Amino acid sequence: MFMEKHGFEVTKHYHLETAWRATFTNGEGGRTIGVNSEVSSILDLVQVSSADFVKTDALPGVGHACGHNLIAISGIAVSIAIKKALERFNLAGTVELLGTPAEEVGSGKVELLDKGAYKNMDACLMCHPAPGPAGSVSLSGSLALEKVTVEYTGHTAHAALSPWEGRNAQDAAVLAYNNVSALRQQLLPTHRIHGVFEGKDWAPNIIPDYSKLNYYVRAPTRSELKAAVKRVIPCFEAAALATGCEVKITTSPGPLDLRQNSALGGEVANIITAKYGDIDYEWGIKSLHVSNTAIPTIENGGNHTAGFETTAASLEAHYACLDVTKALAATGIRVLIDDDFFSEVKKAYDDDAEIQDFFAEK
Repeated sequence: MFMEKHGFEVTKHYHLETAWRATFTNGEGGRTIGVNSEVSSILDLVQVSSADFVKTDALPGVGHACGHNLIAISGIAVSIAIKKALERFNLAGTVELLGTPAEEVGSGKVELLDKGAYKNMDACLMCHPAPGPAGSVSLSGSLALEKVTVEYTGHTAHAALSPWEGRNAQDAAVLAYNNVSALRQQLLPTHRIHGVFEGKDWAPNIIPDYSKLNYYVRAPTRSELKAAVKRVIPCFEAAALATGCEVKITTSPGPLDLRQNSALGGEVANIITAKYGDIDYEWGIKSLHVSNTAIPTIENGGNHTAGFETTAASLEAHYACLDVTKALAATGIRVLIDDDFFSEVKKAYDDDAEIQDFFAEK
């Protein structure tokens, strides 16, 4: 068990069947720094070798197409580096590493959060790779997400003999798709709406009586997302009205927008800047908790492509991962030992209006 060999206490099946926790405490008192290692598709990571650690990812058929191999090893390296510093300088504090499954589908970290996995942490660190020049990082967040499922029910008929007897659920799906496409022009460029539709037992000579659409609506903040969803829903309702089909619309909340902590992110930026110079924000990448690191990719070879799978496995990507890992570890140590800096971190959290509005509504 890799983490146990490095002196961590490991808890398997931590709140989720495929999640785990590895903790180390030095001295008495002190703060707790959390670290995430995304381990999507790895069933029991604490029992495998470090070589096996990077062999699986959350996207079947394309392997490491979102760089979870790098996220996983970075989290381990950050945690071990912080542990070594605590021991060498006899500093009081705790490092808590979470193996977080189901990042692509399932919102594993959200479930862990709801079940209290993060309750003991004073701050949490993580990186995520994406395309960009060497040494660049981005301190941006991720979009808030709501899932919308739409089902149309019509009536079958012979498509040649008596099509007027039918109510075409396929037409409803096509109209809904086009309605959303027309709406995009009136949405902010920071918003995203994307989806697919499907049928059941469709045939060319039968008017389809059922169709289903699965859509994701995304926006930079929770409040913007609510407004966007309010505009999307009528697109689906109008398609039902036009075709005479019945419609069932189901919305389900997905992960909310990631709120970047400016104090933590600024510290990582300072460390990276000291090594590479000014950060290239134009080519920077999406962020989780603190920062992400850029890795070189082929043209049009961004996340969730076969090209990115190759890139994420490259030596250059691992060197870039090591660079941001050092910056994250140094930031984590500062959280543990610098009271003034930690006060800045806490103030940045308390001053975030979106976070405070969210808790006010709960």
